[in-house]
Amino acid sequence: MDKSTTLSEAVAEHVRDGQIVAIEGFGHLVPVAAAHEIIRQGFRDLTLARMTGDVLIDQLLASDCLKGVIGSFVGNSSAGSLHELRRRVENSDPAPLDLEEYSHGGMVCRYLAGASKLPFYPINSYRGSDLVALNGRIRSVTDPYGGEEIHVVPALNPDVTIIHAQRADRAGNIQAWGILGVQAEAAFAARKVIVTVEEIVDDAVIRSDPNRTIVPSHAVDAVVHCPRGAHPHSVQGYYDRDDGFSRRWSELARDPRRLRDWLQANIRGTRDHGEYIARLGPDYWDRLEVEAALSVPVNYGGRK
Repeated sequence: MDKSTTLSEAVAEHVRDGQIVAIEGFGHLVPVAAAHEIIRQGFRDLTLARMTGDVLIDQLLASDCLKGVIGSFVGNSSAGSLHELRRRVENSDPAPLDLEEYSHGGMVCRYLAGASKLPFYPINSYRGSDLVALNGRIRSVTDPYGGEEIHVVPALNPDVTIIHAQRADRAGNIQAWGILGVQAEAAFAARKVIVTVEEIVDDAVIRSDPNRTIVPSHAVDAVVHCPRGAHPHSVQGYYDRDDGFSRRWSELARDPRRLRDWLQANIRGTRDHGEYIARLGPDYWDRLEVEAALSVPVNYGGRK
């Protein structure tokens, strides 16, 4: 079955106002283009689940798409704070934000429970943590085998999970490599799954290297050909992380008006991700190209 479609069609078909939407990728393979399409289509009152929040949180918040965030770390990569998020959390400016905070381990366990069809998942690392007092959804249960009480977190079953990967076939068999976060767990936990990929390849390519498949076709609802769909994040083998963009964002997002002007010009003012990328210019990608890193024998002074 051919599950390939356009990004606008995939988002329009599977995303609805008020849903829990997981957008996952651990600093790599982040489906930024899909977040931009959510902004273009004007969805509201979403709760974003994201283990490592980044600039797309600022963008979704400033576009009035979100009422809440479920996550752990939030920050602008190595470039500083997420200023739109800080305005809302610290000063309810221009509106308050429901922030449900966990550790990285807590988010992994929530997805694992959701993917395993379990009501909750145990986690040992919350002993002595202030998160227990701050987050009432972190609870404790008695060890049925006679040990100490142990903390648990509830299952997370997003209405929609969106991930990015290097390649897929048209049936939706998804292959990825490099730094993998919780893409597979978040996909199996979700009710609907959208995947954007750098390339759509023949199924013979997928079959030739099956160990790279992280999500099989039966778990995928839509697959979208979306080159450079993770920018400003990296995709191993395709392009590097755009640190310059992150640094510029840190300054731009300090000013709410400049931030909203940028969104209007670059996201709402573009038809699709292709036009967004084209506006950066053809030479923009030269410095982000991945250089060859061939394996060569090295003589450390021993016998050849």
